[in-house]
Amino acid sequence: MAGEIRLIVQGDDFGMVHAVNAGTMQAFQEGILTQASTMAACPWFTEAAALARESGIPLGVHQTLTCEWDYLRWRPLTDGPSLVGADGTFLRTVAEAKSSITHADAVRELSAQVAKFAAEGLAIDYLDVHMGQSAPEAYDEVSAAAGKPFIYGPVESQRFASIETLSDRDAAIKKTWVLEHIAGLTPGVHLLVTHCALAEPELGALHAPGSDTYRWAEEYRLSDQAIVTDPEIRKAIEERGIELVSMRNAFTD
Repeated sequence: MAGEIRLIVQGDDFGMVHAVNAGTMQAFQEGILTQASTMAACPWFTEAAALARESGIPLGVHQTLTCEWDYLRWRPLTDGPSLVGADGTFLRTVAEAKSSITHADAVRELSAQVAKFAAEGLAIDYLDVHMGQSAPEAYDEVSAAAGKPFIYGPVESQRFASIETLSDRDAAIKKTWVLEHIAGLTPGVHLLVTHCALAEPELGALHAPGSDTYRWAEEYRLSDQAIVTDPEIRKAIEERGIELVSMRNAFTD
C-alpha cells in the first residue's frame, strides 16, 4: 500500500550559522531532507526565515534554552535571569539549565521564540528541543498554546514507529547504518534526525580544540550532509516504496 511506510528526515539547528542554513537548503532541495527544526534565538535565524519563505520547507521550532559552543554564544530573546550564566548567554548544558531555569522564565522565553516565527510570516508544523529537555513542563505548555505537537512529548512521541538520530555515529559506518535502517523500517511513521551543514570555515571556529562538543561542529554535520544528499540513499528509499513526508502530512491519510 502506498505510504504504508513513511519517513520524516529532519534537519536540526536551522538558523544557527550560515553553514547550517546552506546545508539544510541543499539537503531539502537536492536530498531527502523533509523538514527543519529552526532556532529563533540564534544569529542566523533571519537568513533561515528568508530561505524558508523562498523554499517552502516545513518548519518546527527548535526550542532553545542552551548554547553549547565555546565561541558562538547566543542570548535569550527575553530577560529571565534564570536562563543565563555570568556572561548573559544561555547555559552550556542541559544539566546546568535544568538546575537553574524556572518554569516562568522558560515559558516566557519559548513563547517569544514561537512569536518570532510569526513575526517572520512563518508557519509552524511542530515543536521540539535543542540538545535535550531542560524544562519539560514548559515545552508542553508552549506547544499547547501554539496548537502544534511537541514531537518528543510523552504522548506525541508514541505516534512514531521509530525515532533515530543519524548524527552521532562514526562517519565510516553512517551509510551502512542508514541503508540497514531503511531496509528494516516497518509500517508507520519514522523520524530520522540529522544535523546538516556545508563545509564552511565557521564550523571549525565554533569550539576550542579538545572541546566536548567538537565532533558536533564539523564531523557529524558534514557526514550527515553527505548521507542525506547521496543518490544511493534516495534509491534505497524509492525501491522500498517508502514515502518521504514531514510533520505537515505524516499522519494524514
